[in-house]
Amino acid sequence: MAETCATSQPKDAQKKAVETQFAIRKSMNRVKHKLIVLSGKGGVGKSTIAVNLAYGFAHLGYSAGLLDIDIHGPSVGKMTGIEGQQILGGPNGIEPIVKHGVKIITMASLLPPGDTPVVWRGPMKANAIDQFLSDVDWGDLDILIIDSPPGTGDEPLSTVQRIPEMDGAVIVTTPQDVALSDARRTVNFARLLKIPVIGIIENMSGFICPKCGERTDIFKSGGGEDAAAEMKLKFLGKLPIEPELMQSSDSGNPYVLGHKENVTAKEMLNIVERVGLIIGIE
Repeated sequence: MAETCATSQPKDAQKKAVETQFAIRKSMNRVKHKLIVLSGKGGVGKSTIAVNLAYGFAHLGYSAGLLDIDIHGPSVGKMTGIEGQQILGGPNGIEPIVKHGVKIITMASLLPPGDTPVVWRGPMKANAIDQFLSDVDWGDLDILIIDSPPGTGDEPLSTVQRIPEMDGAVIVTTPQDVALSDARRTVNFARLLKIPVIGIIENMSGFICPKCGERTDIFKSGGGEDAAAEMKLKFLGKLPIEPELMQSSDSGNPYVLGHKENVTAKEMLNIVERVGLIIGIE
């Protein structure tokens, strides 16, 4: 009996893995374009970019989804104003939370209120990502933006391996040398996994004083553009440090929706259009 159980367990696990991969493909086949937003280090504004990419595409009339695969430090919930809302099951699977027309799934919606940490090893994180991709009723989408935690660890690796038809990766960096070095590693990570790199965004590129209009390059400027040229990648644009952008993230109101006439918001929408042209969204 012990031998039978030991033999059957790997077979059962293999069968489950095949079924999960089939379910992921079935779900993702209804999503026309998939993009993952990566950064080599934390604190560069990657989640802010991911949120505004999703809402930028929605603003342009596309059906968009936003998947936060940062298991340990999910911030999409707060940035989109759905913090505290729990996701529910529906007739076709887990129902994403819809805010301003964008379908959202984040680990923050599965956690109890407060500052509860997620203390999980790799296999548990991979199982959660499997559920996000296969059990969520994403429906028919023009584009799904995936916000990854910084670095090249379990979460981005698991996601990329499960969606081999990913349209590509958007790399977010700041102008400092240390951030650019990490961004180059992230580019090489994508290339190693044969994921196209859509381009590089330089965030926190200078500060424009709201009173006098003078520009100050607090973290330097132009490093992201130089890195893109060096690695023969498209430079998607640069975004300055913008107090209203930070306030929008903290208040859960996507910046591109509430500040459409602002120069930074216009540049963000220009970046969205550039990305759309590169991936051929229609």
